[in-house]
Amino acid sequence: MPIYAYKCSACGHAKDVLQKISDAPLSVCPECGQNTFSKQVTAAGFQLKGSGWYVTDFRGNGGGGQPAAGAGAASTPAAGAAPAASAAAAPAPAPAAGSPAAGSTAS
Repeated sequence: MPIYAYKCSACGHAKDVLQKISDAPLSVCPECGQNTFSKQVTAAGFQLKGSGWYVTDFRGNGGGGQPAAGAGAASTPAAGAAPAASAAAAPAPAPAAGSPAAGSTAS
C-alpha cells in the first residue's frame, strides 16, 4: 500500500498516511477538524541509477535501443575515428595478377 503525504492548509498540520489506492482521499484535518486536509505532491519512491538508461529507451520508435545522436558522449565517435571508419568502408584492392589468390589455376 502506498504512503500519501497530507497537509492542512488552515493549521499547517502534516501527516503521512498509509492508504489503499482505492481509498477515498482524506479531507478533514485530525488536528483542527476543518475540511482543509489535502494530499501533497511528493517525489517518487525510487530512482533509476547506473549506466544503460537512455532517453530513447522504451519509446517504440524503432531505434533499436541505441541512443539518439547527441544523447551523450557514448553515441558520438571520437574525432580520430572518422578516417578509420571511411577506410573500413572502402573496397579492398584487387590482388596482383601474378599472385595465386588472383584466381589463376596453374596446371
